[in-house]
Amino acid sequence: MQPVIYDVAVSADGFIAGAGGDISLFAHEGATLEDYIARLATYAHCLMGRATYEFGYRYGLEPGANPYPTMQSTVFSSSLKLPEETDVVQVQNDALAYIDRLQQEGTGPIYLCGGGAFAGYLLQKGRIDMLRLKRAPILLGDGTPLFEDAQPQALALVEERNYGCGALYQAYRLGG
Repeated sequence: MQPVIYDVAVSADGFIAGAGGDISLFAHEGATLEDYIARLATYAHCLMGRATYEFGYRYGLEPGANPYPTMQSTVFSSSLKLPEETDVVQVQNDALAYIDRLQQEGTGPIYLCGGGAFAGYLLQKGRIDMLRLKRAPILLGDGTPLFEDAQPQALALVEERNYGCGALYQAYRLGG
């Protein structure tokens, strides 16, 4: 069974992006980013919602392109319009059945790529196995929360790394 891992940068006040999707205060170089890039190489599949996928358009991602060419990417949306020829899989309904099948038949860990709404939904449905948080020493005050509508959940710390200057990596297994 392949785990679903939510691997995301988060501010000290719990946001993965500031107002308007601003990520400018998060680290864009250094050991935190290098370790994240190394972890990306371990994932076989990427899951994301529409807003996370479209966020890539700001940085030159073309509609239908795979933002993570080293893994298969799936976008969950019934409203996203993609070209007929696309490098991503679009799932318009029955997301949980698709994820269950991927966990059973997949070839490696599954990367949940941000998106507070989609992550909150998957958390409520018990489909996230691990959190990998890159905690940034910043306060955003507003924006996209780590999880929308999160329910109380026990976590078990399985790994921690202090990068200095307030930056911290923490990995948690869900369910305590």
